[in-house]
Amino acid sequence: MCIFKDKTSKEKIFKEMTSKEIYDLLNNSILHSMGKIEFELAGTKVTIKTTDTVGNSIQNWLGGWFHKNNIYYDEPENTQEFPDFYLSKENKLASMLEVKAFRYEASPAFDIANYESYVKSISEKPYRLFADYLIFGYSMDDNTGYIEIKKIWLKKIWEIAGSSERYALNTQVKKNVIYNIRPNGKFKTDQKGPFANKEQFLKAIYQTQEKYRGKESADAWKNEIKNSYRSYYGSDLNI
Repeated sequence: MCIFKDKTSKEKIFKEMTSKEIYDLLNNSILHSMGKIEFELAGTKVTIKTTDTVGNSIQNWLGGWFHKNNIYYDEPENTQEFPDFYLSKENKLASMLEVKAFRYEASPAFDIANYESYVKSISEKPYRLFADYLIFGYSMDDNTGYIEIKKIWLKKIWEIAGSSERYALNTQVKKNVIYNIRPNGKFKTDQKGPFANKEQFLKAIYQTQEKYRGKESADAWKNEIKNSYRSYYGSDLNI
């Protein structure tokens, strides 16, 4: 439990909660709740009726929800950095939370992470592999802009990542360049995806790197992440 002073200089207690505790609380309090995104400028207020900003809006809302419910959280200084939230003051690296959202009526097609950045980062910082992903499935009324939270999931990256015909890892590819890691569609209906654990997920990255960058590059990446993992956790990765 952490104690801070709020802007009114009164002591306010912020309790630390795990991702699972937050997930349970959200399921019990906001599931099927309705809301909307509004923008106001120069006295004119409009309701946003497109889905472009829903994901960022939910992430911003979640920070406000944490504060209102006295739940401790922190964010990177650069809001574009990984992760979206830290849930522990003393153990930041074991309490990372990413927030994702997609339109519930469609197949999940959000960007899990930038491929190059993620693959490089986990080879240097293997603890990022264990971040939790809080995923919101929402529906939006195209006429009114009202948003309903239909379902929420809490997953690890290997539970939501997918595979494709071209690469072992499902990715967004444009003109033969890999941009982002994309999800499988099975988690939406609570089915198991192609990867049962982190090792299978990492093997898919290796196979993707091997086909995309060549065996030498893939082997170098594998050796780096195995060494980093051993150094950080004191155990070996079986990949």
